[in-house]
Amino acid sequence: MLVEAAPAKLNLALHVRGRRGDGYHELETLFVFARDGDVVTVARADRPSFAITGPFAAGLSSEDDNLVLRARDGFAAAFGVDAAHAITLDKRLPVASGIGGGSADAAATLRALARLHGVVGDDPRLVALAASLGADVPACLFGRAAFGSGRGDALEPLAGLGDMPALLVNPLVGVSTAAVFARWDGVDRGGIGAGDTLALGRAGRNDLQAAAESIAPEVRGLIEVLAAQPGVVLARMSGSGATCFALFDDMAARDAADRAVALTHPGWWRLATTIA
Repeated sequence: MLVEAAPAKLNLALHVRGRRGDGYHELETLFVFARDGDVVTVARADRPSFAITGPFAAGLSSEDDNLVLRARDGFAAAFGVDAAHAITLDKRLPVASGIGGGSADAAATLRALARLHGVVGDDPRLVALAASLGADVPACLFGRAAFGSGRGDALEPLAGLGDMPALLVNPLVGVSTAAVFARWDGVDRGGIGAGDTLALGRAGRNDLQAAAESIAPEVRGLIEVLAAQPGVVLARMSGSGATCFALFDDMAARDAADRAVALTHPGWWRLATTIA
């Protein structure tokens, strides 16, 4: 049995540069990853099975459209694997929340299957399969800080944040990625430069925030709450929302913010973690 982490993905900055002819958008983004997230367990079995556990299991289907199953079936086809697997997804991250939950789960499934069947992690077939599953899956398969361009799947490694304290918060409002992109105003506000990862993140923006706020007004209030916490280095929405994050100077400031948010908004989901 193999246990594979599916850490939460954050976009320190997300610049939308234009619409593409293939239905995607031209992006520039800074990917970083939390130390915590979902967990995928894979084991050989006599017959295939898939179970979803965890606090957000009810928000997902175990049918064929689940990205974990698409990753499993794609791996079998790409590598000629004729074996059954028992897969369990421990769903700890909110669904449709802008932190790569489904993409991270698919990537973790690919990593676990690759380990189980002796496939190296950078095998071109594995990377191509990840890209076919979704624009964020290659970044989640890579699993480290990276600059993403194109659909977000052309990756260049970046220096990470060295376990920087972070607080992720979601008002438990699901936001459709397609709906948010459909409301993007179409304005190219410029790309991301070169330099220190955190400095680039602070100088950047999330071009989808206004669109997400039009669908989920709670996002604006959430960012305001996070930005007002002592010791905040950066507060921003991740991806297409509605999860927002705050980075902090130290653990004490993060933990104080976690307690403050819990007190004023007890219904919001929170994750106190660090960003690698």
